[in-house]
Amino acid sequence: MSKITSHVLDASRGKPAQGVPLVLERNADGKWVELSRASTNSDGRAPDLWSDGMKLETGIYRLTFDTQKYFESIGVRGFYPHVPIVFEIHDAGQHYHVPLLISPFSYSTYRGS
Repeated sequence: MSKITSHVLDASRGKPAQGVPLVLERNADGKWVELSRASTNSDGRAPDLWSDGMKLETGIYRLTFDTQKYFESIGVRGFYPHVPIVFEIHDAGQHYHVPLLISPFSYSTYRGS
């Protein structure tokens, strides 16, 4: 299983958000270093976010979701063009799931399982 996963749900439509581009980065000495890019599938998941050859390390990570591209694709104008979620990994042996719930004028997240 991937060490870092995400799932995006469009709460305004009650459906998974398909086609949301996202970027995973790690903070290294105060600078963000890109680790991977992906887009959500028809189930709102990004299964290619973490490749098998990558090593998870403790530290601060950021997932940035391009919600503007998603909402434009369904003909909706949103308020938040990008949603950055910054989180800290203390134990590299765990799995980290970062879900995102979106609507055109709000978003929320939590530590998933």
